Amino acid sequence: MSAQKARWVSSLVFLLFCASSIPKCGSASLQQELSPQHYFSGLDAGKTSLAFFTPSVSSGAQPFLEQIESSAEALQDYGVSVVKVNCPKEDVSRYCGKENALRKAFLFRGNRLIREFPTDALFDVNSIVANVLFALLFNEVKYVETLADLENIENVLKGKSNMVFAYVPATGTAEHRAVMEAAFVYGTIHKFVLTTEAALLKATSHDDPDVSSAWLSFCHCQRATEPAQPCRRTALAQPLTLLSIHRHLKLMGAPLVTEVAEDPEKISTVHLQLGLPLVFILSQKETYEADRRTAEFVAWQLLGKAGVALLFRDLVELNVLHRSNVALKTPDEGMPIQYLVLEDTDEVITLVEDKNKVKQIQEDEQEEEEDEDEKENNNQDIQDDQVVEAVSRDKKRELPLEQILVLTEENFHSSLSEAARTVVLFYASWEAVSLAVLRSYSEVAAHLKGTPGVLLSRVNCWDWPGLCSQENVTQFPTIRIYKEGQQPVTYGGMWGTEELSSFILLSQVSCPLKLATMDEAEGYLRGEFPSELSSHHHTSLLGVFSSATSEAREAFEEAGNILSGHVRMGMYFEDDALALSRKYSVSPPALLLARSGGRSVEGIALSKHSVQDMVQMIRYELLDIFPEITVPNLPQYLQLGKPFLILFSAGDISQVESREMLKLAKGRPQQAFVACWLNLKKTPVGYGILRTYFSTTPPLPVLLWVNLHAGGQVFKFPSEQSITEKNILSWLEKLQAGLEIPSSTLSEEDWKPPLPAYDFLQMMEPSVPELSPQPGDTPAQPKSPGGDPAGGDTASREEPAQESPAEEVGSPGRGLRGTAPRLAARDKQGKRHSEL
Repeated sequence: MSAQKARWVSSLVFLLFCASSIPKCGSASLQQELSPQHYFSGLDAGKTSLAFFTPSVSSGAQPFLEQIESSAEALQDYGVSVVKVNCPKEDVSRYCGKENALRKAFLFRGNRLIREFPTDALFDVNSIVANVLFALLFNEVKYVETLADLENIENVLKGKSNMVFAYVPATGTAEHRAVMEAAFVYGTIHKFVLTTEAALLKATSHDDPDVSSAWLSFCHCQRATEPAQPCRRTALAQPLTLLSIHRHLKLMGAPLVTEVAEDPEKISTVHLQLGLPLVFILSQKETYEADRRTAEFVAWQLLGKAGVALLFRDLVELNVLHRSNVALKTPDEGMPIQYLVLEDTDEVITLVEDKNKVKQIQEDEQEEEEDEDEKENNNQDIQDDQVVEAVSRDKKRELPLEQILVLTEENFHSSLSEAARTVVLFYASWEAVSLAVLRSYSEVAAHLKGTPGVLLSRVNCWDWPGLCSQENVTQFPTIRIYKEGQQPVTYGGMWGTEELSSFILLSQVSCPLKLATMDEAEGYLRGEFPSELSSHHHTSLLGVFSSATSEAREAFEEAGNILSGHVRMGMYFEDDALALSRKYSVSPPALLLARSGGRSVEGIALSKHSVQDMVQMIRYELLDIFPEITVPNLPQYLQLGKPFLILFSAGDISQVESREMLKLAKGRPQQAFVACWLNLKKTPVGYGILRTYFSTTPPLPVLLWVNLHAGGQVFKFPSEQSITEKNILSWLEKLQAGLEIPSSTLSEEDWKPPLPAYDFLQMMEPSVPELSPQPGDTPAQPKSPGGDPAGGDTASREEPAQESPAEEVGSPGRGLRGTAPRLAARDKQGKRHSEL
């Protein structure tokens, strides 16, 4: 029998079971026995019965008898008969004695007593059925009181079967009965666990749950194949009834993502049958892996709310826009499938949760199509690149480029001699990233206006490809600083205004700066710098060398040439260099690091004398001990390849937390991890990072251990403990010993740039017309001789993409890749340079 047929048979059996449990007139009744002897002599070893012993003349038992008689019809479906035993007056046996009369009911299997119940616990039909089934299913339904007990059960089930965890405020309620009836049907498939402990409910929930209401979640332990991997949990969103539990378990048993290769109109899944929508992620052969990960991410977010299917558009003829990447099928009969263009997975989730979203998206798309017909160009279309879109939005903004000299083949070499240093931006006037950097460059020009010895200039490589080829500039934008008689220095940092300005100013001073006297060297360490450096609060680095360490000195000078513009370096190698180094307890060759304006000087011995080792060491030593992580500096710390111990804060961290974390960071030489913090007010992307780790933002501050380079496991420091060096070290020891369970595990997806960089010289043709845009305007896109848009030839895009470490903290699966707009809009790529 196929799996699908098996599910239908299971559903049919359950529905027949539900139908059979509906009370029917005369189908079952309270059995009347004349005497205890008659009752016990008729007990069958395979039968279960609930007996109530009472004097025949008792009138106080009437309300209880009415409830227990009503329960007889429900209990009969579970093979339990309900019996009233009339006790003679003279009978003083165990069950008919005065101490038991009207006080207890007894559950027998054959003639063996299973459980006795106080009659005040059997106050209505729900309580009777719930308590009887709880007793019968003692081995199938585990009752837990502590979080440790629950975690032990989860650990046993991992990789084997799933668990249903239910909380009821009290036993004997309608919700308790619903759980027990579900356990009677599904107990052989899933492990049922029950609790009435409010503290346990709170410990298992990220939110603050309402402990006055019953609660149930499905724990996907079968998918947790590693011991340290937690069981995902999907809560039941509806009120806890037998029907809602059955519906929830059917949804949890359905495939997470269904792959389909036929007309979506013909597709029917358990979600549609149960009145839930079905979301299709449109995929194609080239992007299958990325689309599959996206579909799985969406499916986990919508589990219990909607189904998710991966539709292979290569195998199905769809009469829809090629850029459509999502389809929605509702359970409403006669409703057509809606094909939409969505930007990310958050929009897919909103689409399901907000029924008005579909109409809004369709109206927006209709307005957009109308606008496209009215415009002469497509710069306002849906962009497939965020930089392109930002540049397009502001295309009419005039850039103040008066301070930037325009260089051509005629004046390039002559202009280089006009200033001590000439900064040259090589760019392409039609390319989005170039135009974005040109904006930053214009702000740098305004900031450095009047700075002596610095000339800012630009070369449009689209107009002057021969000049750019002669200077060996093959990718753009590129920024270089030229100084007569020296090799040009190429900028390799962030493209922001502040970073560019700092690079240009630091490049004015020799690197390393040679100091002639002991007083100059000590003044340098105190923060007495040349005027060009006075406004830049970099850590100062001074190399100290003796006459016998010429090899190390030469390597240090070469390292300075490589790091020029990025590092503030000085060098002292006079006869009294030994005295200077001894003052800081080191021997030449050595490095002296002056942090915080010279208030703290650290001496470091130079043990390796190769240029590459020295560059690497200098970069490492210049990193902050307990840094604040920002978008610009994140790549520097990711390149270390170490786990992060990171404190997320909603503002500046307290002095106590800062002091304790700093002690931890300084506590051991060559730390095996990066201790750092992130201010969500200054770096709001941190909220997205936390949502990736926990689905919702946890209370702040929160301390996490994140290993992005091995396994991607995220561990959360216990919120009930204070952030102190002692507590953190104790927690880290448990973590290293494998005694902590990760809060989540990140995807192993390799996040690279979506497309390779352009080697524009391979695309240029002599017949291409010159483009000379006005400042701030985006010119018309160039055409290749064949009439296709530039960049349409795939041969020009064969250069491999470089990894971008800063993207490793992104939310795996968050963006709609594959057939999302940035890759699906093939019919519009030429118009918008979508390959950029």
